[in-house]
Amino acid sequence: MLIANPRGNYHFLKGIDPYSSGVIANSGYEIVFVTLRESRIWKEGFDAIGQHLSEVSQERSALCGVQLRCPQPYSIQGFIDFNRDYCKVLEDWNLFLGDLNPVARTNVAPVYAPPSQPELFAFAYTQPVRTERADPTLVIAGGGELRDGVLSEKSIIRRGDTSPEAMREKADFVMKLMESRLDGLGAGWDLLNQINLYTAYPIDDFAKDVILTRLGPARRMGVHWHDTRPPIVDIDFEMDMRGVRQELVL
Repeated sequence: MLIANPRGNYHFLKGIDPYSSGVIANSGYEIVFVTLRESRIWKEGFDAIGQHLSEVSQERSALCGVQLRCPQPYSIQGFIDFNRDYCKVLEDWNLFLGDLNPVARTNVAPVYAPPSQPELFAFAYTQPVRTERADPTLVIAGGGELRDGVLSEKSIIRRGDTSPEAMREKADFVMKLMESRLDGLGAGWDLLNQINLYTAYPIDDFAKDVILTRLGPARRMGVHWHDTRPPIVDIDFEMDMRGVRQELVL
């Protein structure tokens, strides 16, 4: 069920404490996606977000998406501990709606040149539409092969198994998760311009039939494979997606 965030000018799908499952801009607004040319320590990154929002005359409540990079996958308890600090920053920004976190998030661990501590990689925010074209814009949060979003080792699909058969099953589960989030936002594949795969394992055995053939018109945009690991130990495949008109690099 979509939940309204009037202050942020977007709707979101309920997720878990650290993030929502996805966001879609309200009519008359669009989501702008910003990638940092040089990542920053994540708390300092929020200062950069605040500065940019001020420069474009948007309130902090416009923040609707965050992408982080972490040094290595966390244990489940380590992930919970980090999220406690992360959510405190969002609470200090007055972004929560009651006990619900509306901000979508992706948090992955690069294999190549990982950071020494968690960093802000990118963020997204809403602003009034400034073009005649007004297709909906959206960001879908990162999701891995974790049943029902429950932070438990027992919830991980084929935990500890990275054989080609297991990776296919994991990818299929995550693809279904992305499909359900896209449907939940009331959106279609034709709105997407970026589809990201996050895994340190080969995708050759399943990329075409498990991923590409199910993308509909978004297939023409291709997919981006990031040599990274999801943020929790033993989760091996993650995806996120977005459909925006403006992508900035700062």
